[in-house]
Amino acid sequence: MNKMAIAAVVLAVGAGGYLLSQQGTSVVKSDPMLDYIPADTLAFSGQLVPFPLKNYLYSIAGNYQAYDVDKMLPLDENSSAKERFFVSLYKQYMSVLSEPETLLSTYGLPDTIQSYFYTLGALPVMKIELSNPAAFWAELDRAEQESGLTHTIGQSGSVEYRGYALTNADDEEHIDIVFAVKDNWLTVTLNTSFNQAELLETALGEKKVEHPISATTILQDIANAHGFMQDSISFINHVELVKGLTSTDGNMLAKQMTKMIEIEGEDPFAELKTPVCQTELTGIAANWPRSVMGLNSYSISREESNIDASMVFESNNQVILSALNKMRGFVPSFTTKGHDNILSVALGVDVNQLAPALNEVWTDLQTPQYQCAALAQMQLQLSELNPAMLGMMTGMANGVKGISVTLADYKLADNNGQPSFETLDALISVSAEKPMMLVDMLKPFYPPLANIDLKDNGDPVDITPMLMLPPELGVSAKLAIKGNHLVAYTGDRGTELADLMYKQSLESNGFFNMAVDYQKMFAPLVDMVEMSGEPMPEEMLMLKDYNMRLQMSVDFTDKGLVIGSKVNSKANTK
Repeated sequence: MNKMAIAAVVLAVGAGGYLLSQQGTSVVKSDPMLDYIPADTLAFSGQLVPFPLKNYLYSIAGNYQAYDVDKMLPLDENSSAKERFFVSLYKQYMSVLSEPETLLSTYGLPDTIQSYFYTLGALPVMKIELSNPAAFWAELDRAEQESGLTHTIGQSGSVEYRGYALTNADDEEHIDIVFAVKDNWLTVTLNTSFNQAELLETALGEKKVEHPISATTILQDIANAHGFMQDSISFINHVELVKGLTSTDGNMLAKQMTKMIEIEGEDPFAELKTPVCQTELTGIAANWPRSVMGLNSYSISREESNIDASMVFESNNQVILSALNKMRGFVPSFTTKGHDNILSVALGVDVNQLAPALNEVWTDLQTPQYQCAALAQMQLQLSELNPAMLGMMTGMANGVKGISVTLADYKLADNNGQPSFETLDALISVSAEKPMMLVDMLKPFYPPLANIDLKDNGDPVDITPMLMLPPELGVSAKLAIKGNHLVAYTGDRGTELADLMYKQSLESNGFFNMAVDYQKMFAPLVDMVEMSGEPMPEEMLMLKDYNMRLQMSVDFTDKGLVIGSKVNSKANTK
C-alpha cells in the first residue's frame, strides 16, 4: 500500500497539490465532473479551473531536494516486482522534475491542468487531465519492462483499464490499483474483490452518482464562508466520516463497511455503533464539521509564483473558540509581512489569559460527561491534566503578551581558521504590559542583570559581557525597553527592528507566525564551507540556490482554527 502512495504521487505530478487557479464565480455550477462526485464524499480536492502547471513548474525549477532515491527507497534481490515498478516510476519522476518540458511530455500532461481527488465511500478516486494519453501509457510500459511487473486488462462499461495487483496472488482478498483514460481524463483508483462492479463504473466515469455534489451548495458555501477563491476548494467532511463509522447505512461509507463486515464476520467499530456512541459522536462532529482548504490569492509566471492559501478547522463550539481567542497575544508586524528577514518566529500568547482559557477548554471537553465507552475513557485521561497548575507556573510571566526571535541578516568570516560573524543582525523581543517589572523579577534568578542600568526610556545598554561568547565571534549586543517591548538586538538591522517595535502598541493581533527565506539562510553557510576547503555535502550545496520564501501562521477566529501559508518561489536560473 505504501507503493500505491508513491504511484499516486508520481501520477499526480504535484497537480493534486497545486490546488490553485484564477478566480471565477460560476465554475462550481457549470463543472460537469461534479456530477460524478457524491455529496457525501469524505474528502474532496478540486482544481475546477485549468491551472498553469507549466509556468508553475518553471517557477519552482531547481527549488527542491534531489534525494538519492536508491538510498531513500533501496531495492535488493528480495524486492518484489511491485516494489521495483513503483520505485521505477518515482525515480523517473525525480529525474525529470527540474525539466518542465520533459516532465509534461513524459506523463502526457497539458500546459494548464485540472485535477480532482474525492472518495466514493472508502474508495479513493483521483482524476487528472491529460493532453497525450499515449505518453502516459508509454511511461507505465517503461516501468513494467524495468521492473518485470505485468498488468491485467479489465473492462468496466465502455472503459478499458489496467490493473496492477497490490496484494499477493495467494491472499484471500485482492486489491488492484487501476489506471484508465476516458475523454483524455486519467482516473487512478482501486478495485477490490469486495466492492461491487457498479462502484468501479462510477469511479471510471461510466455512471453518475445519485446525489452529486453539483446538486448542493457545499463548495460555494465553503468559498463564501472563508473568502476563498471559488474554483479551488478542498475539504474533509468529519460529519460523514462519523456517520460512516457509527451507522450501518447512513452513507456510502457505512454501506460499504456493512458489506465488508458481512464478508469478514467481525466489526472493528462495533462499540461505536451503539445508540449512545452514535448520538455523542454525531454531536462532536456537528461542532467540528469540516477541515477546509482554499486559496486566498495567487499569481503564477515562469519567473515567479506567489501562493496564499489557508486551511480552516471549522468549529461551531463557541465556548472553545472564545477561550482560544482570549489566548491570542502580540506578534510583531515584521513577522507577518514581506520577506525582508532571513527568519522570524513569533508566539503571541496573553499569559494572563492562558490558564483561564485552557481551563475553559478543559471544562468544556468534559461537559457533558460522555456515556460512550471510548469517549468516557478519553475524558478520564483528560481529567488528569488539570490546567490549574499552569496558573502557578505562569505567574512569574504576568503581563507577557508575546515573544519573538528574528534573524535579519548575517555573514560569516574566517578568523584565523575559526568561523566568526562579519555581520550579524538579529532581535529577540518579549512584549509585556510592564517590561521593567519583568526585568526586576528576573534579576534574582540571573544576577548579572542586577548590574545592568536599564531604563524604560528606550535607551540601550551594552550586554555583550553577559553573553559570555568568545570575542573572536565578533558579536556585540544591546538591551533596551522600547515601549511595551523588552528587546535584545545586534547589528544595524537589529537596531532598526528594535526601533520599529517602539512604534507598535501592545494588542492581541495573532497567535503564531513564522517566515523564512531559505536562500538567505543557507547561502552564507555554503560560502563559509567553500572558503574552508572542506568537502561540500550535496544537500547543502543545493540549499544555497533554494530560491523560496515561506510564511506560516496559526490563529483563531470565530469560524475555527486557521492555518495560513504564503509561498513565494523564483526560478533558479543557475
